[in-house]
Amino acid sequence: MSTAILTGRPVPGSPLEGDLRSLGFDVRTAPEAASPEELEALLRDLPATERVALVDSRFVGHVHALRLGLTDPRFPVSAVPGAMTAQASARRELTAALRTAVGAAGAVEAAAAEATADGGRASVAVASDAVPDRVAAAVEASGTDVHRPELGTLVAALPGDPESRNSARQAVAAVDDEAVRLRGAVKARDGFFTTYCISPYSRYLARWCARRGLTPNQVTTASLLVAVIAAGCAATGTRGGFVAAGVLLLFSFVLDCTDGQLARYSLQYSTLGAWLDATFDRAKEYAYYAGLALGAARGGDDVWALALGAMVLQTCRHVVDFSFNEANHDATGNTSPTAALSDKLDSVGWTVWLRRMIVLPIGERWALIAVLTAVSTPRITLVVLLIGCGLAACYTTAGRVLRSLTRKATRTDRATAALADLADNGPLASAFAALRLRLPLPAPAVAFAGGAAVVCAALFSSYGSPWVVVGAVVYVIASGLALGRPLKGALDWLVPPFFRVAEYGTVLVLAAKADVNGSLPAAFGLVAAVAYHHYDTVYRIKGGTGAPPRWLVRAIGGQEGRTLAVALAAFALHDTDFTVALTALAVAVALVVLIESIRFWVTAHMRGAPAVHDEGEPA
Repeated sequence: MSTAILTGRPVPGSPLEGDLRSLGFDVRTAPEAASPEELEALLRDLPATERVALVDSRFVGHVHALRLGLTDPRFPVSAVPGAMTAQASARRELTAALRTAVGAAGAVEAAAAEATADGGRASVAVASDAVPDRVAAAVEASGTDVHRPELGTLVAALPGDPESRNSARQAVAAVDDEAVRLRGAVKARDGFFTTYCISPYSRYLARWCARRGLTPNQVTTASLLVAVIAAGCAATGTRGGFVAAGVLLLFSFVLDCTDGQLARYSLQYSTLGAWLDATFDRAKEYAYYAGLALGAARGGDDVWALALGAMVLQTCRHVVDFSFNEANHDATGNTSPTAALSDKLDSVGWTVWLRRMIVLPIGERWALIAVLTAVSTPRITLVVLLIGCGLAACYTTAGRVLRSLTRKATRTDRATAALADLADNGPLASAFAALRLRLPLPAPAVAFAGGAAVVCAALFSSYGSPWVVVGAVVYVIASGLALGRPLKGALDWLVPPFFRVAEYGTVLVLAAKADVNGSLPAAFGLVAAVAYHHYDTVYRIKGGTGAPPRWLVRAIGGQEGRTLAVALAAFALHDTDFTVALTALAVAVALVVLIESIRFWVTAHMRGAPAVHDEGEPA
C-alpha cells in the first residue's frame, strides 16, 4: 500500500481524498503549516519499503494528472504541480529535501507561476509556497532526477481563492479525463496499419481488461497462446486451417497491441513485462513460420529453407536496428546532414507514413502474412515475406550507413562495450582478440571477410568438404581480430550484424546441403535457440542490466565457436548424423540459455528492478 500525506485538510467538497484512494493510496493528513519535524515524524511512521506522496490540500485537477504524477513505477521521484512522490529507493532523498524545503519556507518568495494555454493546453496556476513543489525542487537541486509528466490538456492547479478555485473546477469539467487517458494509451509512434486499423478499437479492449483487473503480462501471454494456436492451424495444411491461422494471427496482434496499451492506460510497467512482450513477439512470429513449413510439408511442399531464411533475415534486421541504436544513442555531437534530411521529411505528412510502411514494421508484416496465408500457399507467403523484408532491410541499412558516414560523433565507452557484448565472441575469438594485432582494414571489413569466407565455403563446396572447416577457422580468426580494438569507428556497429549473418547463414546452407529429411527443421531449432540468446542480450543491455554473464557465452561456445562446431559436424558426420548433431546442439543451447535467462529476469523482477517500458519497433 502506498501512502499520500496531505499538507492540511482539503477544502470542503473537494474530491481529493477520494481521488487519492482510488489510485491506491492510504491518505493521512498533516497539521496545517506542519514543521519539518512533524512531517518527518509522519514519514518515519511509514514502512520504508512503500511509496510516499506529498499532496497540497488545495489541489484541484484531474485524477489522471495525479495518476501520471504519483503512480508511474518507472521513476523513483516524480511530480506535478501541487503533488510529488518518491518510491522506496528515493525515501532518503525525500527526507533530506523535506528538511531543506520546509525549513526554508520563510525565505521562499510567495510568487505564483502560471502555465497558460499553448497548443490546446489548459491554464494551470501553481502556488510556489506549496510544500510538494518546494520538496520536489529541493530533491532536484540535490542531483536526483524528478520526472515531470506531460499533462497536455489535463489540469493540475493550486487555486489560492474561491474564484480561482471555481475557474479551476470549470477547467477540469471541460476536459474529458477518460478520453485523455485512452488517447495516452496508444503508442506515440506507430505504423500505418496499427494506427488506423488496430488502435481505434484495441484501446477500448485495453480499458476493458483494466476494469476487470487483468495485467499486461496476462494479455501478453494470451497473445502468445493465440499465436501458437494460429501456428497449429497453419500446420494442418488445409485451406480451412490456413484461413483460421490468418484470422488468429491478426487477433494475436490485436492482443499484442492491447498489452502495451493496457500498460500505458494503467501505468503497469515492469522489467519482467517488457522482457515478456519483446521475447514473445519474436516467439510468436517464428513459431508461425514453423507452422507454415509444417503445413506445406503436409501438402508435399518443403519450405523449411524459406522459413529458416525468413527467421534469419528478420533477426538480422533487428540486430542492425539494435546495434545502430546502441552505438549512437548516447554519442556526443550526434548530428548528420542525412539525419537532418530525415527530420525534414518527417514534417511532410504523407512521407511519414510511406517511410514507416516501407520498413515493413510488425503490423504491416503480420497483416501481410495473415492475408497471404488465408488466400495463397505457404511458399508464396514466405517468398513474398522474404522479398518485402529484404527490400526493407536494404532501405534501413543503407540509410543508417549514410547517417554514420556523414555523422560527426564520438562514441562513448558504454556504447563500445555494448557493441562488444552484441558481437557475442566466445573463448576462441577472444584469444585472437587478446593479441591486439593492428590490421590495415577496419573492423567491419575484417568481420565481413571472415563471414564471407565461411558462408561461401559452405555454399560453393559439396557437403562434407574440408573447405568448410577451413572457412570456419578463418572466420574464428577474423572474429577475434575484428574486436582486437574498441569498436569506435563510424561503421563498427555493422560488426554484430555481420556475425549474425555468418553464423545463421552457415547453419542454413549446411543444413540445406545435407539434403536429408529433418536437417532443415533441426537447423531451424538451432537458429531459434541462438537467436533467443542474442535477443536476450539486447533486452538486457537496453534495460540497463548489462549483458549476460561471460560464463554463459563461454558455455554455449560464442558465435564463432558454434559456427566452427557446425562446420566440423558437417565435415565429420554422415548427413543423418549431422541432423542429430544439430538437434542435440539446439537442445543444449536452448536449455542453458532459457534456464539462465528465465532465472535472471524473474529474480530481477522479484528484487524490484526498476520498471521499464520499451516502446519497441513501431507496430
